[in-house]
Order: sequence, then structure tokens, then C-alpha cells
Amino acid sequence: MPVPDTMRQIRFDGSGGPEVMAVETVPVPKPGPGQVLIEVVAAGVNRPDVMQRQGNYPPPKGATEIPGLEVGGRITALGDGVSGFSEGDEVCALVISGGYAEFVVAEAGQVLPKPGPLSLIEAAALPETVFTVYSTVIQRGRLQKGERFLVHGGSSGIGSTAIQIAKAHGASVYATAGSAEKCRFCEQLGADAAIDYREADFAEEIKRLTDGQGVDVILDMVGAAYLAKNIASLAVEGRLVQIAFMKGYKAESVNLTPIMLKRLTITGATLRAQPKENKAAIADKLRAEIWPLVEAGTIKPIVHETFPLEDAAKAHALMESSAHLGKIMLVTGR
Repeated sequence: MPVPDTMRQIRFDGSGGPEVMAVETVPVPKPGPGQVLIEVVAAGVNRPDVMQRQGNYPPPKGATEIPGLEVGGRITALGDGVSGFSEGDEVCALVISGGYAEFVVAEAGQVLPKPGPLSLIEAAALPETVFTVYSTVIQRGRLQKGERFLVHGGSSGIGSTAIQIAKAHGASVYATAGSAEKCRFCEQLGADAAIDYREADFAEEIKRLTDGQGVDVILDMVGAAYLAKNIASLAVEGRLVQIAFMKGYKAESVNLTPIMLKRLTITGATLRAQPKENKAAIADKLRAEIWPLVEAGTIKPIVHETFPLEDAAKAHALMESSAHLGKIMLVTGR
């Protein structure tokens, strides 16, 4: 199928609420060396997209201002030097920006084949979460078989993926979530226990659930509001991995003594700004270790709702409501 000259994409008319999102028609981009052009069937909606819309998370220098970090679709053109892919291949990809569009350019090293059992919409729900979870929980957090793992926001896209990957890795898994329904959702995905943070102190519950030992790895998106309780919840030699600051990035009056006494590690990472070589190395690990689990159905993306591309503002409103379980997706109709 020939590539059209123009496409639709979502732009932000300044910073603000979902109402600043608009559809525009622009020329279809062309892939450069080492890149592929993907006809987008679906794109994931993620918290960083909301932050970018609000003016708090600009794309790296040189990247398009169009939002969207992950897509699923078909390769329609190959840049110079690309091997291992052909036009027509069904794939999913992590992109630095530009996913809210009918076509997007992706680095070939960040493109993965669509897992056989999945639709392209389901495949599009994978990249941002699996790249993030694998690189933070398994690589940076060094989660080992038999250890205990806690993820905050267990019903989110990142949380639901983290539960499944940690469980498949042989860990005992705990999650926090904001309602009884969300807690049940986490437990259905494999969490050994889920804690409703609106009803209970998660640090006290972790202490009870682990017989006072604590957990070995925590993946946190909340930030400063949870720092003291995260430190209290970690076991000796525990690791806290910080990936967002939804409730503050400055913490005061936190007792640092347990960090020394329990020999804790506090670390963090962002994915978007990392060099493409780092992301390609993560993709290689995903293909070898995670993709077989997706193919087998052990790990699966959870799609809460899909919206047409032109309804991206409604998708963002749902994301900000936190009423979703799993992923929110945009579909182009292609």
C-alpha cells in the first residue's frame, strides 16, 4: 500500500488541560538512517504525555513536540542501513515522541515484532511499560527470584505490567491501589496481596504481610509523599527505584538513619532521555526474556479503553481521573 503524502496528528496549542489538544494535517515524515516509518494502528496514552501537555515534561532537544511514546502498526518504509525488518511487518515500538499520529518514525533498535497472540492495539500497549519496568525493576532494581517486590499504583499501565513481570520473575508481589476494585484487579494479575492506600497505611501492611522483614525492591511513581514509608518498608539491602513524582519531588524531615542501618539503595531513572543505544540494548533483552512470556500468555497487556485519535482529549481526561485499570489507547482507524 503506497504511503500518502499527508497524515493526521495531535498537537498541543500551548500548555494546559485536555482542551489544548487539536488535530492537524501535516506531511508524512521520512525515515532517516537506522530508522523505520510505521503506519500507526494504535498509540498508548501515558502519564508523561499528560505532563508534557501541562508543560512539565518537554521532549528532548531535536524531538518532535507531538506527544506519544509507544505505537503498534506496520512498517511502511525502511531507512538506510536497516536490516532485520521488511515493509509490511507488524510491529510495536518505543518512540521518543510523535506517536499520536497516523505515521511515525522510530529507531529500528527500538522496534519489536508484534507478539503472535496479540492484536496491534494490544501490542501498542506494551513498549513504554515493558521498557520501563524491565530497565528499572529487573536491571536497576536487581530483583531476584524469591525476593519481595512492591509496586505503587498497581492498577496503572506501569503497575499492571510490573506485577506480571515481577511474578514471572519468581518474586512475591505486593501492590498499592486506590479502591477495593483496583486491589482485586491487582490480585487477579498475580499480586500476592494488594493494599488499598485510602483505607490502610501501606507501610504497616507491608510490615504485617512480610512478618516484619519488608520488601527487597519498591517501584515508586508517587515521590516525596511516600519516601519515608518506602524507606520503612524496605528490607535489609533493599532497593527503592523512583520513576516519577506524582505527589512531590522534594521531601523534608525524612529520617535517613534507616538507609545506613539497612544498607539501602535509592535510585531512579527516566527512559525518554536515554541514548538510543541504551534503549536498543533494553529491546534486545525484552526480545530474549520478555517476548517469550508474552507469546505464551504469561504476560499480557491490559487495555482498559480505546479512543479514536481525534478524541485524544477524552483519553487524557480519563487518564487524569485515574479511573482506568491498565492502559488507555488511541486508534487511528488505519
